[in-house]
Amino acid sequence: MRIAFGFKAHSGWAALVAVGARDGEFEVIDRRRIELVEEENAPGTRQPYHAAEGLKPDEAEAVVNRGLEVARRSAIREMRAALKRAWEREHEVVACAVLVPEPMPGWSVAEILAVHFRMHKAEGVLFPDALLRAATACGLCVLAIPEKRLSEHADHALAESFGRITQRIETLGKSVGPPWGKDQKTAALAAVIALEQSSLPANSESVRPGGGRLCCS
Repeated sequence: MRIAFGFKAHSGWAALVAVGARDGEFEVIDRRRIELVEEENAPGTRQPYHAAEGLKPDEAEAVVNRGLEVARRSAIREMRAALKRAWEREHEVVACAVLVPEPMPGWSVAEILAVHFRMHKAEGVLFPDALLRAATACGLCVLAIPEKRLSEHADHALAESFGRITQRIETLGKSVGPPWGKDQKTAALAAVIALEQSSLPANSESVRPGGGRLCCS
């Protein structure tokens, strides 16, 4: 079965939902929490900018860089594991969607640490970005969907109304049981959008990272 991954990230972890379609009906193929930090490095890597607060500039840079490295390494590990599970069940992973926050200006570490809300913003971008990088590294078609514009992208990508598709996503949860909260629902919807976009002809308009457009190499 052709399937797509959908991810909703938080600080240090993400909800993963893999969705496929059979006879016009969506199916949940995989649903789990994945860890984007390593246990031995967890205290400073879930919120690396907060961990770097108050440190000397060189030390702060080192703490943040370690957090970025751990997140990216963990994301690749989890992406490969998800692909392996799919392949073992003879599924074809055709796309990967990641819900992303508003883009962040090109602040330096020092500029981020100088204003507290920037630290939260930077950490909100860090883990979705790690997942996007991991999907690209694994050779997947990648879709970055601005979370605040999820309904807009669903309306654009899908042949049915947003209300109808959210009802279908709600019903999907009954087939797999809890947890099926907001994280799982939005990740599933992102996966559905990526799955539908992946079936468009190669020369048709599709959604790419940053602006929500599908990017296949």
